[in-house]
Amino acid sequence: MSAKRVFISFDFDHDEDLRNLLAGQAKHPDSPFEIKDRSLKEPLIGDWKEKVRRRMDSVDLVVVICGAYTHTAAGVSAEVTIARDANKPYFLLCGRNDKACTKPTSALSSDKIYKWTWDNLKALIGGAR
Repeated sequence: MSAKRVFISFDFDHDEDLRNLLAGQAKHPDSPFEIKDRSLKEPLIGDWKEKVRRRMDSVDLVVVICGAYTHTAAGVSAEVTIARDANKPYFLLCGRNDKACTKPTSALSSDKIYKWTWDNLKALIGGAR
């Protein structure tokens, strides 16, 4: 089975370290996913949403890493909306064990924030939601 191609959505200002951790997990020999693309570190002006749409065209799913300030990250919220509009499956991953993690404002009330463990991550990538 080929690895799922993943777009990572995260708060650049507060959670880039978490993106790096997830990218490291993608390199594990038994990883069921590969990082295809990630959030843009660009001002939220111009055609940045179109750039994100094009990047999401080539992925299988979107992983949204949630931290303490995700609810304030307008870009993450927009990326979740873009994923939903493109019918891309996505899930929310709790990035911080020591802090309360928040959902992007565009997340649905039914969207659960899942605990980030290797076994959980593999199951979620495989569609267990």
